Amino acid sequence: MARKRRPAIDFAVYLGVRLIIGAIQAVPMAFALKLATALGWLLHRVDKRHRVVAAENLRRAFPELAANSAALDRLVRATYRHFATVAVEIALLPRKMHVAAWRRFSTMYPGTGCIRPMFSPRPNLIVTAHFGNWEMAGWIIGLFGQRSYAIARVLDNPYLERFVKWFRQSTGQTIIAKKDDYERLTEALRSGGKVATLADQDAGHRGVFVEFFGRPASTHKAVALMAIEFDAPITVIGVPRVAEPMFYAVECEEVIEPRDYADRPDAVKAITQRYTAALERIIRRHPEQYFWMHRRWKHQPVERSKPCRQAA
Repeated sequence: MARKRRPAIDFAVYLGVRLIIGAIQAVPMAFALKLATALGWLLHRVDKRHRVVAAENLRRAFPELAANSAALDRLVRATYRHFATVAVEIALLPRKMHVAAWRRFSTMYPGTGCIRPMFSPRPNLIVTAHFGNWEMAGWIIGLFGQRSYAIARVLDNPYLERFVKWFRQSTGQTIIAKKDDYERLTEALRSGGKVATLADQDAGHRGVFVEFFGRPASTHKAVALMAIEFDAPITVIGVPRVAEPMFYAVECEEVIEPRDYADRPDAVKAITQRYTAALERIIRRHPEQYFWMHRRWKHQPVERSKPCRQAA
C-alpha cells in the first residue's frame, strides 16, 4: 500500500530544493564547484550503505581492484565527488548553457555519428546510462532546435515533479512518463520522433539477461522491441566530463540498425546485448563517472533444477 503523501512536507522539501538551487546560481561557479567537492566528501563519509554497494560493484566489474584497496577507495570517492559535482552543474545549466555559450562547456565533435539519425525522418532511440551528465545531453539537443522526447520516472513529490519537468522541457524536450504513457510514446515513434532513455536499470526476473562487465544483468526488453516494431535505429551515447571545470563531450559510441536483425529469432536479446556492450565501453573509459551506487546486478538468472533420472 502506497504511503499517504503529506502536502506540507512535500512543499517544504520543494522550497528547500529551490533555495539551494538559487544559492548555487547566485555564487561564482568556481565557488559552487568547490562546494560540490565538499558535498561529495561528506556524502562518502555518511552514506555507508551505498558506499558498500559501490565498492562491491567495482570489485566485480574490475577484478584487479580486489587486491588494491587504496585504488578501490579512490575510485569510490571519485564517484561520489563526480555525482555531487553533476548535481551542482545541473543547477547551473539554465544560467550557463545557452545558444551563444554552449561551446564553453561542451564539444559535439565525438558525437558526430548522432547527426544522421537525429535528422533522419525515421524515429530514433537515444540510449545512455546513469553516466557523466545525462541531463546535459537533452539540454544540448534542445538548444540546437531539435525536438526530442525523454522517458523519465514521475517523482513522488508533485511540487518537485512539476519543477523538474519544467526544467527538462525548457529547451524543447518533451518528457514522457515511464509508466502509464505508452500511447504518447508510440505516437512519438510513429511520427519519427527522437526518444531518449536510460537503459541501465535492473529489470527484475522478467528482463532479458545480457553480459555487463562480465556478469549477467537483467535489462528491459522495451528498447529492442521498440526498435524492431518502429524500425528505429538505436544511438548509444555518453556525456562524460573531459575537462575542468564543467566541460563535457557528447560521444556517439555506436548506431545500431534493427534491420540487421530482421531474420534473427534472438533479435531482442542480440540488440540488447549490443547496446549494453557499447555502454560498457563508454563507462570503462571513465569509470568514476558511472553510478556504481545502484544495484545494477540485483537480479540474477534463476538456475533451473535438472530432473532426476529414475534408476532402471
